[in-house]
This record gives sequence, C-alpha cells and structure tokens, in this order.
Amino acid sequence: MMNAEIIAVGSELLLGQIVNSNAQFISGQLADMGVDVYYHTSVGDNPARLLDAIDVAKKRADLLIFTGGLGPTKDDLTKETIANALGTTLSMDQDALVSIKSYFQQVNREMTPNNEKQALILTGAQVLKNEHGMAPGMLLKKDGKAYMLLPGPPSEMRPMFEKHGKQAVLNLMKKKEVIYSRVLRFFGIGEAQLETELEELIDKQTNPTIAPLAGDGEVTLRLTAKHESREVAMSLLDSVEEEILSTVGEYFYGYNQDSLVEVGFNLVKEKGLTLSCAESLTGGLFQAQLTSIPGASAILSGGVVCYQDEVKKKILSVKESTLTQQTAVSEQCARELAENVRELFSTDIGISFTGVAGPDSLDGQPAGTVWIGLSMKDGTTKAFRLSLGGGRNGNRMRTAKYGWHYLIKELS
Repeated sequence: MMNAEIIAVGSELLLGQIVNSNAQFISGQLADMGVDVYYHTSVGDNPARLLDAIDVAKKRADLLIFTGGLGPTKDDLTKETIANALGTTLSMDQDALVSIKSYFQQVNREMTPNNEKQALILTGAQVLKNEHGMAPGMLLKKDGKAYMLLPGPPSEMRPMFEKHGKQAVLNLMKKKEVIYSRVLRFFGIGEAQLETELEELIDKQTNPTIAPLAGDGEVTLRLTAKHESREVAMSLLDSVEEEILSTVGEYFYGYNQDSLVEVGFNLVKEKGLTLSCAESLTGGLFQAQLTSIPGASAILSGGVVCYQDEVKKKILSVKESTLTQQTAVSEQCARELAENVRELFSTDIGISFTGVAGPDSLDGQPAGTVWIGLSMKDGTTKAFRLSLGGGRNGNRMRTAKYGWHYLIKELS
C-alpha cells in the first residue's frame, strides 16, 4: 500500500494570507483512491527549508506531492530545489513552451523571458498538462519514491489532478484498494461520553476505523473501510454501524451531510403534519432555520416571537398566574405556549422555547436555563428542561438544535 505526504510551498500560507485548500482537496482525492495521507507540510519560499522538508518527507512517504512554486518569479523555486535534492537536472518541455508562447500571442501581451522558466520540468518526468494555466505539472520516480509537482492556484491544480494526476497515481499502485467512508451524526451526547460508551469498539478498530469529531454541539463518527470490493467495504461499514447504534442509537439522527433541521423537516413532511412555533429566548431562530429549507411552507403554518410576558399573555393566552407564580422560565409556561400556539394556528404540532439566554440571570434562574415545550394534536404535551453553559448566542443556537432533537425523537 502507498502513503503520501503533501507539501505546500508558499510563504503566503505561513503568513495566513491564504488557506491551504489544496491539501484538503488532494487528501480527499487520495482517500478515494486508497492512498493514505499521514502528513501535511507547509513551507515558505526558502530553498534550505524546502530541502529539509523533502529530506524528512522522503523518509516517511512513498509519494511526495508538492503544490506551488512553479511560476515565473524568482521566489518560485520548487522545481529547482527538488532537482537539487534528487541530484537531477531540469529540461525544457517544448510542448509546454509552445503553449505558453501561444497564450501570450492570444492575449496580445509581450512574453518576458522569465516566463520560459514555467516550461522547465524535472528531466525524465512524466508531464501533467496544464489546460487552465501555464506551468505544467509533473511526476518523477526516483529511488523507490515518486515526486508529483502541481501548480499552486486551485483553478489550475484541481482540474490537472482530476484529469491527469489521479491516473498517474493509480499507475504507481500495485494493489488498488479504495477507501469508503460513512459519517454517523449524533446529538444530545458529548464527544467524551460517546467515546467512553464506544471505548471497547474504538480500541479494537482495524478495518473499518472509527474517528470521533465534535463541532457545534454535535458529535460525528467517521467510519472508514478499505477494500478492493465496494460490496465488501459496505458490508464492513454496515457491521460496525450496527454495533455502534446498538450502544448509542438513541442519540443518532442522520448520515454524512444531514442536519438536524433537514432531518426534522423531512420527518414532519413525510408524516403529513403541520407545525407552529412560540419562541421567546430563541427570538425566531427556530423558524429561521426551518424557512431556510425550500418548501418549508409545506409544514410551517406560522409562529409568534413572544419575547415579553405581555405578548405571552395577550397573543398566546399564557395564564397570568403561570407568569406570576411560576415565571416565564418554567415548565408550565413552556407547556402553555406549545399548546396555545398549536391551537392558534390550528396545526398538528406546537413547539415552544422559553428560558434565559444570558449573560444575566432572570426570574431567579441562571443563564442557560431553558424549557422546550412540545404539544401534539393527540393531546400529548411534554416539556424538556436544559441547563446550558455557553454564551448568549451559543445558548440560543443550542436551544434551537435541541428543539429539532426532541421533535425528531418524538416523531421517530
């Protein structure tokens, strides 16, 4: 099996002026081909430091892929430095030179002498034609290693790799296994707890592998299987997924690029139900998320942003006694809001959000205290209490996500 290291050349990367999106793209492409990427390296336009990076990389990788530094200026030294490292020379590729000259003729611009430099390649290298720019890419095999050079601009690099680079890499591979991945999405459980629940399974992982990742209040597990046969790889993924869901399935809600909003929307729509919302601390955020999806009118009848208690009373008929005796931050208020908004809009489901976003406490309740109400047409009403620990907007975002979470669980 082959492993690769991606070396991005350019001081602008280290200065934070641009993001190294090339490495992300190439890693994804190589993963699909069954090539493992163990390291990403970024190095400035400095020959000595690039030589150091090459010396380290060729000790730990079979394939070294370089991006950037193929241009006409003096700081574009990738080819020259690699030639020096490998003890080889540069040669002029006549086809590339003709293409470069033709470009300048077409745009009616004078071609300065330094542009010829872009047509230089490592002697003996396979040329990867640049159909979206000037400097060609190349692949050179030497001493059991392979060196691929690609241009830095993504608009040139990506089509070059897709059209020419991928096949060049495949030609290097003796055994062509492909990587297949599946992402499982969870909500309502933290990364640490999820890993603890699955510790035994994660510890014994080989193929497929299991990688937890946390973000935006959610946790994902990336399952990755490697095999020559797609059918076998899918079977491996199915097997490990079944083991995972038998342990933490109550928190699972979707796959890959699914979102809580999309899963909740589709579930309500598939069941032919309608929804209305009463939002206090979320201030319309839940409805904004829903209406970002095309076709939201199929399930959303309407809603009320009831930030002040007067609106809760006058528009949504929350009892005076509820607000004075139990306050707006209470289970009873959440229940009444959900029930009354459902009746007001004549929908199948009513959902409500009330609580303390922060940073200050309210009605004796600390910031992050939240109640979510869920009222169903069959007469069932539930309320869920949250104790969140984030900042104001973080609490609002997490509250809206929990609304979708509880809605999905109820309808599932």
